[in-house]
Amino acid sequence: MQAQQTNIDVISNNLANVNTTGYKRSSAQFEDLMYQTEVAPGNKLGDGSTVPTGIQIGYGSRTVATAKSFDQGDLQQTSGTLDVGIQGRGFFRIELPDGTIAYTRDGSFKMNQSGQIVTNRGYKVSGTDTIDPQATDISIARDGSMSVVVNGATQNLSPVTLTDFPNPAGLRNIGDNLYLETDASGTPQSGLTPGVNGEGTLAQGYLESSNVQIVTEMVKMIQAQRAYEINSKSIQTSDEMLGIANNLKR
Repeated sequence: MQAQQTNIDVISNNLANVNTTGYKRSSAQFEDLMYQTEVAPGNKLGDGSTVPTGIQIGYGSRTVATAKSFDQGDLQQTSGTLDVGIQGRGFFRIELPDGTIAYTRDGSFKMNQSGQIVTNRGYKVSGTDTIDPQATDISIARDGSMSVVVNGATQNLSPVTLTDFPNPAGLRNIGDNLYLETDASGTPQSGLTPGVNGEGTLAQGYLESSNVQIVTEMVKMIQAQRAYEINSKSIQTSDEMLGIANNLKR
């Protein structure tokens, strides 16, 4: 029952983030617990025969992981000048106020009062140049090339690059659509050119939607609820059977 409660919590979080930009759905994964072995498989009987399967009673299941699925979400057009969606692998590199480097798939960027490109929380997008306040046009190409037009003249800026990991599922979620590197994720490969060596390309004026499928999550929720109810009924039935056994001698 505890395992199914965790399952419901994970599904509920997925549904809560169905409209969160760049969100990646999680799924609870389970493993069985220890077994009470009454007759071990392969035991020899008195007549010399071998027990083919034995008798082992399991003690239930537990949650062993909540794994992220980094399947591509749909790109939704926004026409925002600094909205950038990633089509394929990769993350944007973000500088937090304390100097920590975080990573995100959320490309809904803004420009602050200093001309820096920042996230919705005001965190700077690492590696990007300050934009001149007089800029009238900002262009970001599929390969990350970035340019602006100032007083009719085109200025080339540092390109927008991506970061990738050997195991993205090993990243640590910290909220605000951000991830942190861990030993499980592997060493980040930063400064990657979009569209090169398997990295995703960029789409200016688009944002990546959550990859949560509402129908799929609702089906999983029903399954988890039914499993929870069945486990509850099993406990009640077992208790009733033990009660009958205890009352046999009365």
